[in-house]
Amino acid sequence: MNILLLGSGGREHALAWKIADSVLLTKLWCAPGNAGIAREAECVSLDVADHAAVIAFCKTNKVDLVVVGPEAPLAAGIVDDLAVAGIKAFGPSKAAAQLESSKGFTKELCRDNAIPTAAYERFNDAAAAKAYIRVQGAPIVIKADGLAAGKGVVVATTLDEALAAVDMMFDGGFGGAGAQVVVEEFMRGEEASFFALCDGEDALALATAQDHKRAFDGDKGPNTGGMGAYSPAPVMTAEMCRRTMDEIIIPTLRAMRARGAPFKGVLFAGLIITEQGPKLIEYNVRFGDPECQVLMLRMMGDIVPALFAVCDEQLKHFDLRWFPASALTVVMAAKGYPGDYARGTRIDGLDNAAKVEGVEIFHAGTKEEGGQILANGGRVLNVCASGKTVAEAQARAYEAVDRINWPDGFCRRDIGFQAVARERELKA
Repeated sequence: MNILLLGSGGREHALAWKIADSVLLTKLWCAPGNAGIAREAECVSLDVADHAAVIAFCKTNKVDLVVVGPEAPLAAGIVDDLAVAGIKAFGPSKAAAQLESSKGFTKELCRDNAIPTAAYERFNDAAAAKAYIRVQGAPIVIKADGLAAGKGVVVATTLDEALAAVDMMFDGGFGGAGAQVVVEEFMRGEEASFFALCDGEDALALATAQDHKRAFDGDKGPNTGGMGAYSPAPVMTAEMCRRTMDEIIIPTLRAMRARGAPFKGVLFAGLIITEQGPKLIEYNVRFGDPECQVLMLRMMGDIVPALFAVCDEQLKHFDLRWFPASALTVVMAAKGYPGDYARGTRIDGLDNAAKVEGVEIFHAGTKEEGGQILANGGRVLNVCASGKTVAEAQARAYEAVDRINWPDGFCRRDIGFQAVARERELKA
């Protein structure tokens, strides 16, 4: 099989690492890739936004499958254009990708189909949004309707903070993504990430994970694209997973089919586990980043047949197994992220860090120049580890972090803290 992977982040490095292990693989390309992905695939300088160029590359190189990593190409309809050209692709159509590209679309779908989620209203102007917020009070959640690289959410603890968030979004703080805003009730509970492969008709639940969105220890600071994750998430018991499938995933697939936009790909439900059960925070229409990294470490066997089962609508005949070990990843980011940060700073010690037992290092924002690895983005490295427990995986990951010499980077030091606390309670 000839496979083209689109993307350049830690998620794509993890996917490349897993795909490269497939016995079915003949050739793997990645566009545009990064310094780490270059060890698993041939990186090519395709402009992913140029769909005609991607199609031409696929035809010239007899690509059997395109795997789309990030959300922006999906929202732009690359899967639709590849399908018209007769090229198989893993990922949803543009219409189905609205589950991520428009938070308002998803909220309306939930309202129409009794899918549990936060109460909300959608607004086109700041004055109306502010009037609604003043009636509802704080805490309250303000979201840019469109794609904002995982950072378009403000959880406002005060009224002033909420009103300022509305002004920021309508004033272009998230570009066109904030032309509309969704204002939601603040839900209390523990968050979790739930993934399911979907072929338009059937769904196959994957392993669970928990992400850490805030920039700093103790879940403080601004929202980011994700500063770390671990799998499995203890809060997602077998019963909670069953309810998530029955109450959220399956009704969503049914609703999307009814709208003429069947969902095919991986559906990532950001959940909050409340006293009433699981509720949907939002959907993503691709693997999470950094959750994908821990899922790939725990997935047994070959991922390529699973990707084809989705494309060929054969999930009802398919299953996946998972290693029982825990996996945890720590994101190392450039100082200043998610705000302004410097590029081109040197990173040393990666080979030594990778020698820690159970550790894999996936690159995100990196490039190689003159034999040196340089930072080339906000989130730069994913230091991942497996262990018998989350605590063991955490200890290994941070041992590896401490072997990396990058004065211009930072990371949280508490990834997995909720699971580690649960493990300690069970031992006590």
